[in-house]
Amino acid sequence: MTNQELRLSVGASPGQRTVAVLSGVFVATIGAAFVALPLIAGGLLRRLTGPGDAFASYEEARDLPPGMLPPALRDSGAGAESSSVPVIGLCGLPFLLLGVYLVLRVLRTAAWLEGSRARVRGAFTTRTVDLATARIDTAKLSYRGTGEDDTPMIGQRLRAIVATDRASNRRVTVPLRGMGLGSLPPPELRALADAITTGRPVDGRDDAHTVADQLRRLAAHPLPE
Repeated sequence: MTNQELRLSVGASPGQRTVAVLSGVFVATIGAAFVALPLIAGGLLRRLTGPGDAFASYEEARDLPPGMLPPALRDSGAGAESSSVPVIGLCGLPFLLLGVYLVLRVLRTAAWLEGSRARVRGAFTTRTVDLATARIDTAKLSYRGTGEDDTPMIGQRLRAIVATDRASNRRVTVPLRGMGLGSLPPPELRALADAITTGRPVDGRDDAHTVADQLRRLAAHPLPE
């Protein structure tokens, strides 16, 4: 194992990235349109109802017949109704945020391995964990199929490993699926296995050694795309 930084082949393939970005932009556009439409409609409505109220209050116009009063003074509920129009537009805000999240997630997702330290970047944050000292829980491994220790792992799908820092209890998920591949390339899987077992005692093997063994078997028998 070397301390040279190794970028892992995680994330979406170019085709998947294009589809995800287009989908995210579409969802964000719908959300933005939903937010902006009530504002535009409210402005048009105010233009259609007249140039505005020339009186500061009802006290200044109390001597006028009701039919000559401005709409805002004739119907006190009209102002509340018009003020609620922008609030309705906030319903589109979740779609706008979702679209932005999808775009950032597919464009920013990346992972690096430097020595035993793994750095994973998501849509908004970047987390780092030392795999040599972190707790590796085999229950967090997601896979399909069955296999014995001495048989190829054909049909199994190791989705990710989850390393939990023992000091802060912060979890870092390292994806094990390459860009358009069934799994990471063998050299990257072996590098992860070496990082996990670096400095760990051989006696009393724990879940971390089990995970490392599975990664090495996967590197020896790569999954088809």
